[in-house]
Amino acid sequence: MDIRIENLTKKFGGQRAVDSISFEVRTGEILGFLGPNGAGKTTTMRMITNFIRPSEGNIEVGGKRMEDSSEDIKKHIGYLPENNPLYHDMPVIDYLEFVAGLQGIPKQDIPARVVEMIRITGLNAEKHKKIGELSRGFKQRVGLAQAMIHNPQILILDEPTSGLDPNQIVEIRKLIRELGREKTVILSTHILPEVEATCDRILIINRGRIVADGSAENLRKQASGQEILKARIEDGDPNAIFEALQDLSSVSMVDFADRQHNRFDIQSHPGSNSAKEVFQLCVKNKWILTELIPSETKLEDIFRELTTN
Repeated sequence: MDIRIENLTKKFGGQRAVDSISFEVRTGEILGFLGPNGAGKTTTMRMITNFIRPSEGNIEVGGKRMEDSSEDIKKHIGYLPENNPLYHDMPVIDYLEFVAGLQGIPKQDIPARVVEMIRITGLNAEKHKKIGELSRGFKQRVGLAQAMIHNPQILILDEPTSGLDPNQIVEIRKLIRELGREKTVILSTHILPEVEATCDRILIINRGRIVADGSAENLRKQASGQEILKARIEDGDPNAIFEALQDLSSVSMVDFADRQHNRFDIQSHPGSNSAKEVFQLCVKNKWILTELIPSETKLEDIFRELTTN
């Protein structure tokens, strides 16, 4: 089911926690929702799940307006909140059976569905324990299981890998990728490598407003503007190499990174790629090209630049 957000605003007193944001998420797409603490991520997710109502704007899910069809829409949403509220005195199996009943799963189908969720989330060894006895990582898995128990078309996951160890994180990432093939997924996290490993698209929010929207690759291109290559060219005079690189039509600027070892930083003109011309120049002059590495803008740098202004 597609999600369409139009001019969504949430006010708390005189403060706008979310300030007139608009975006869409398509079926089969995993959207990474990023932002610093207090940026409006969790508030937006709570509005999409109808946990809180917006002050202004419209939320449309599967072609239906939230304000007109909230009860029907909520049946199709699985939600893992940031604080993952659980009943700690209940055993895992009992809790999942309880949640399945709340979600309207037919009584005869509940046992099979609980077994499936325990298998998918790796809870088999812990299924008879009380939730309060579990580690934080396994509690998070219980939260994921309850969000998916009714096989929703939409998953809203707020920090889904919080508290998991590296192996568990890899497993949950794989699970989310598999679910994202046929469901609509919005995933909030502070772990930026996780976004790149899991999400098809990234939306960054700061002070209640969207400041970036696109794939990690596109955000890098927008942030860097111009390509920068790091090259090491041997068997030639460094000054002669420097001048020859400057004369290339695709190159806007050259700088020495390490003159002693013939290392250069090569900046291309906007929209240009200099790698081929650099290679051909070295072949022509019989210079040895031992390194030619594009300098990639890190997602962390993009995030910092967009959210610290």
